[in-house]
Amino acid sequence: MDPISERLRVRHPQKIDLSLDRVRRLLHAVGDPQNRLPPVVHVAGTNGKGSTVALIRAMAEAAGLAVSVYTSPHLVRFNERIRLTGRLIEDAELEPILDRLEAVDDGITATVFEMTTAAAFLAMAEEPADLAIIEVGLGGRLDATNVIERPRLSVITPVDFDHAEFLGTDLFGMAGEKAGILRRGVPAVVARQPDAAFQAIEAVAERLAVPMMVMGRDFDAWAERGGLTFQAEDRLLDLPAPALVGLHQIDNAGVAIAAALELGLPEAAISEGLRAVRWPARMQSLTAGHYADEAKPAGAELWLDGGHNPHAARALAEALAALDLRQPRPTALIAGMLANKDAEGFFEAFRLSEAPVFTVPFEGACHPPADLAEAARRAGLRAEPMADVGTALKAALAEGAGRILICGSLYLAGEVLGASPATWPT
Repeated sequence: MDPISERLRVRHPQKIDLSLDRVRRLLHAVGDPQNRLPPVVHVAGTNGKGSTVALIRAMAEAAGLAVSVYTSPHLVRFNERIRLTGRLIEDAELEPILDRLEAVDDGITATVFEMTTAAAFLAMAEEPADLAIIEVGLGGRLDATNVIERPRLSVITPVDFDHAEFLGTDLFGMAGEKAGILRRGVPAVVARQPDAAFQAIEAVAERLAVPMMVMGRDFDAWAERGGLTFQAEDRLLDLPAPALVGLHQIDNAGVAIAAALELGLPEAAISEGLRAVRWPARMQSLTAGHYADEAKPAGAELWLDGGHNPHAARALAEALAALDLRQPRPTALIAGMLANKDAEGFFEAFRLSEAPVFTVPFEGACHPPADLAEAARRAGLRAEPMADVGTALKAALAEGAGRILICGSLYLAGEVLGASPATWPT
């Protein structure tokens, strides 16, 4: 564990307690930095948040803007959560910020995420920038980031079932929580949504007179001739395909393009951002590091994705099918998942692939590999528990797999990337 993560773990509750009172008090005690941020793009949703943030950032930076970003969770090092004008924050900058916050935390007892959010806002308020992109941690209405009263733009990516223990199992109610980031009169870009989710978002938007741009209604994007076509009421753009792999990234790119146009970014910057975007552990091709070195002698492709719910799994299955259409290769999955995730629903998406599954543990409250393998079998897949990723990779290669996807959790993805300095996110 890196020093900043260990410091926060030791000194602050790690529980998830959705509330705004503590973080407001903490921020007020250090001068309300959330009110001194650059213009903010606030991003909520279930899937695609991180990719959409990365796409908007790449487009804005291509336009010459200085962009600060707050995302979660990190994969290898805590510093990945806070990007100040294009660079990851340094420990030497973070330590005094945490000192200032902890000096006023007496009696507030902020959680780890609340302290992290306050640190991000304080750092971002004190580093001049043209734009701040802030990703919601969980939900929206009561998420610690939702103390931002007047963002420049709100974005809601696809909403689907996840975090039922905090957000419930009703899609309408879940989407209503995500829509809690909307602000009266502030424009919003909304991804394509299931009907129940859209109804909830639309109800909040109408109540707050939010000018809402909705994918599939006001704009759309699709893959065409190896590129991406974006269409809105007033324009038709022929653009390069996003550098992020998978058809689901076309929709994420469409949302990001609509956001970029709302921000006034030029078409040339949008094109360059699509080409330049990078976002680790989202259908990431692993070509360096310890595990890639294991796969190379067998000529096998190694991919990594942190998606962890059925919606994400369907996108992954489609991405694998597209890869197989271009170059058929025997495929295998190496999977690890948190114990509170719908493992059977996740594996159901891969039923038609007939890919063998090798289940692995990782540090934290994960499904035991034997239980995870049983869930994969219930979904119709052949599955075998393994001691760790290295053992699973050897087993997949021994079976002749030419394309191997490590998937199921951002925590597992973090352990894989953290195994070699060559693969640490930068």
